[in-house]
Parts: sequence; C-alpha cells; structure tokens
Amino acid sequence: MNSDNVASTVLQAGQEGTRAVGAGGLGSILGTVGGTPVVRIARLAPAHVELFAKLEAFNPAGSVKDRLALGVIEAAERDGTLRPGQTVVEATSGNTGIGLAMVCAAKGYPLVITMAENFSVERRRLMRFLGAKVILTPAAARGTGMVAKARELAETHGWFLCRQFENEANADTHSRTTAEEILSDFGSDGLDMWVTGFGTGGTLKGVARVLRARSPRTRIVVAEPDSAPLLGSGLPQARREDGSAAASHPAFRPHPMQGWSPDFISRLAGDAIAAGHVDEIVPVAGADALRCARDLASREGILCGITGGATLAAALKVAQAAPAGARILAMIPDTGERYLSTPLFEGIEETMTAEEGEIASSTPGFCIDAPAPAAVAPAAAPARPE
Repeated sequence: MNSDNVASTVLQAGQEGTRAVGAGGLGSILGTVGGTPVVRIARLAPAHVELFAKLEAFNPAGSVKDRLALGVIEAAERDGTLRPGQTVVEATSGNTGIGLAMVCAAKGYPLVITMAENFSVERRRLMRFLGAKVILTPAAARGTGMVAKARELAETHGWFLCRQFENEANADTHSRTTAEEILSDFGSDGLDMWVTGFGTGGTLKGVARVLRARSPRTRIVVAEPDSAPLLGSGLPQARREDGSAAASHPAFRPHPMQGWSPDFISRLAGDAIAAGHVDEIVPVAGADALRCARDLASREGILCGITGGATLAAALKVAQAAPAGARILAMIPDTGERYLSTPLFEGIEETMTAEEGEIASSTPGFCIDAPAPAAVAPAAAPARPE
C-alpha cells in the first residue's frame, strides 16, 4: 500500500468498528482498546528509509498494556478462573496496572496492584484514581520482589493473579489484535523490520509468531537497555516449574526504561527467543532513549515515554544500515504524561524561562508570571459608635 495511506487506514478501521456497534455507541470504554494508528516519522528518519511508529498511547488508558489487561481478564472470565466479584491482583511497573484498573473498573472487579517504590509517582496515582489499591514494595527487591508479593497476596486471600509474564492470554491478545493490525497496514510483504522492546514479552511473542508465519521477510528486532543486556548476554534465566522467574537475572542492572526489561526474562519473552523469532538484539543507552523521546515530542509532535524513545533509538540504529526503501515499524508503547517526575522531564521549567520572560515583556500587555504585588495591610475596621 502507499505509505501516505497507512495511518488513515488504521483510523478508518477503528471508526468502522465503533459504528458497527450501533447508534447507541460502544457498550463500555473497553470497546476502544486496539486499532491504534501507524504514523510516518518524517523529520527524524534517515532519508533512504520509510520509518513508521505504532502509537499505543491511543489506547484508552494510554498504553499497549491495555490490550493485555483486557485479554487476560476476559480469558479468565471465559475459562472460569476469575469469578464474579473476585479481587484481581498483579505485579506491575505501572502500565499494566493502569490498564487493569481501567478494565476492572469497567467490569466491577476489585484490584490490588504491587509495584516497586521506584517507579513514577504518576503511575501509582493514576491506578488509585481508577479505583485500584497500590501496595509498594522495596526498590532493592526489584521486579522479582513485587511479583513475589503479588503471588503471596493471591495465595493468602484467594485472589485472581494475572501472571502477565507467563500468561499465554497476554501473547494471544497481541496475535489477535496488534499483529493483525500491522498486517492490515503493511500486507504480507510490505514491512522489512519490526522493532520492539520487551517487558512481559506478550507483545514480542504474540506479534513475532504471526509475522514469522505470514510475513516471513520481516526482520524482528528487539531492543533492550545496554546496562541490562538480559537477552544479549545469552545467559539463561532460572525458572520455577510454572515458567515464572526464580531469581534475578545475572545480567540485570538498574536502567531508566520503566516497563522494559525487569530483572528477569519473562517466560513469554523466553519463548520468542527459543522459537527463533528474534533476528537482532539492539542495546540502547539510557541517554539515547531520553534524547529520542524528547526529539519525538519536539520534532514530530509525538508525546511518548522513555521506552518509546528507546524503541525509536533502536529503530534509528537499524535504519542506518537498512537498504534504500526499507520500511521499518517501531512500537511506541505509551504516552509521556506518566513520566513527569522522571529524568525525561528534567530541565522542563514550571515557570517562565528568561527567554519566555523577554517575549512576555516585549509587549505591554498583562504578564501572568509577573512578580506578585506587594502585600497591603488590611484597613482598620471603622470604630463602632458609642
């Protein structure tokens, strides 16, 4: 298809899905999950390739994890492992928790989230705003600590544990939705490279297996932090019998890409590697991730988080060596608004900068950031007559 029509095709498909429900509109907010747009990266891409981004922030709760949240809950409803009114519990760095909070609010399930205390404040506040309870675990315990706490709570109270890192419903929802959307946009022979990071591994496994089967010429590129090369190290992940991680991976080091590369390789990500579905692993520096996220905002008008910047950084790396005319798609997982308290927004002032002050003072009109007027003592109350 013509590259100029890629984004409009996806948007039209989503609108048709909305209209098909009828004049009364969608049954709930959950009907808006998926159908996210693909847009051309015009100013940042090398001139010899066509670089696109799939903007998962267009999901209703702002990230790609809305897909897995809906898929995991509805799969559990179908097989009876989630009972009406049962409490749902899950460990998350934030986006899955926000997606689950939306889904549980719409369906009427209580939700308890466990999350390491070092993840952004915005995320925990969003989950609580959507009605979830958020239990913070020590940062030193890393991702394995918050997973252990969720498991403990589920076993103690009889709650439904989502197990997003091992749950096949996570990957299945991406095979049904994300992969099909990509194939609809680019066809079976129109995409040369698909670039993604990994956290739960659901997007990676679910999309990669479909592209392998139906678009075999598409190279699958996985990005990860250069300071935590879990996949690139080649070292195995210790696992329990159920496939969950038994311990932190020896190659893990702290990194700024919240939602990417926890301190273990999830079973779903491990499945994609074992199946030979990954063609290339690209390490990304934290500084490059921050720079690319800021560039996407200021030069393309695309507001995304640190992982989105990291994915673009990886896509730009592979684009440099790609043949002329190559078509590359980067997954941009979420929006930037849940990173306000992180290094992504360092240096972004709350008040007017000196340059903005000069612009404001260039005309005589009112200046909202002007110094406050000096305090005036309240007038004395008039004396009462005798």
